[in-house]
Amino acid sequence: MTDLAPDAPPIDLDLPVLFCDEALAVVCKPAGLMVHDSALARGETDFAADRLREQFGKPIFLVHRLDRATSGCLLLAFDRETASALGKTLMSHEVEKDYWAVCRGWPAEQAFTIDHPLDGGPGKPQKKPAITDFEVLGRCELSLPSAGFDTSRYAWLRASPRTGRFRQIRRHLKHQFHHLVGDSSHGDGRHNRNFRMLGIHRMLLHARRLAFVHPHATERIETLAPVDAEFGKALALFDAVPR
Repeated sequence: MTDLAPDAPPIDLDLPVLFCDEALAVVCKPAGLMVHDSALARGETDFAADRLREQFGKPIFLVHRLDRATSGCLLLAFDRETASALGKTLMSHEVEKDYWAVCRGWPAEQAFTIDHPLDGGPGKPQKKPAITDFEVLGRCELSLPSAGFDTSRYAWLRASPRTGRFRQIRRHLKHQFHHLVGDSSHGDGRHNRNFRMLGIHRMLLHARRLAFVHPHATERIETLAPVDAEFGKALALFDAVPR
């Protein structure tokens, strides 16, 4: 293992802060970072929860989760009372969550809803209602052969889940054969390889927007998480300007 040079700048492990006050914060989680330790960690030692405790210098309570490969808005509280209040707000569907996603194919409609029950993941076979609203933000066609065609079509989507089931957006897109690009579990390997050839190696799901009423005030909080360089490269295919 090579040591860092003596004059090398320290590695910044802090997560970008999108909003913060004495009760809660919204940060931007990078793709590839696990939120917390779990059975899926498989020897990992770097977790967002640990970084955030160090970053803010006090206990933190995660209000919701993001998959390891998903980037974007992550909500946390600094005390149990606030965490409980935010949890109730989430359960009552009063928190607005919008994701950006890139999928294979062009959906037939500009706006559509997938209403398809999902189980709770491995070891949790019971299915529960799951609904996601989608809007097509852009379309592109690349000169990459796929499934007997000379080109491949992709869509840039806004996904707004009404429920919070295990990998809901990813599984709903698979159900409609509009697989999420870069998803190694529920995606399409051929299209994932197309994007790797373009230098895009991450799963293209980003928690773009989070909006809710502050639990201790009437203030409405809205945060927008900027995309990283690889997601920005994907958006450039749609002639979109990364933000």
